[in-house]
Amino acid sequence: MDFDLPVKYSKTSAANRKLVREQYVKEQNGLCYWCEMPLRSPPPTCITDKKIVWSFFPPNFLKHPIHLQHNHGTDLTEGAVHAYCNAVLWQYFSR
Repeated sequence: MDFDLPVKYSKTSAANRKLVREQYVKEQNGLCYWCEMPLRSPPPTCITDKKIVWSFFPPNFLKHPIHLQHNHGTDLTEGAVHAYCNAVLWQYFSR
């Protein structure tokens, strides 16, 4: 099933979020929306060298290596990202 992207994150079930994430991975040719590096590889050091305050995030935040990025202001999905890229986006770029 293909979705009409982007979708409203909060209005999408967990099962459908997984499918949406997989669709983004396919449409992004397997590259991270944020760092543009392959999602099957670790993010680049310019991302992983950033200091992250892990107490801001749920305990299992890095358990799943690929996350569905969404804009907290609009609630719209933006793309599939490395988990670490998601942490950097949230900590350094959220409003």
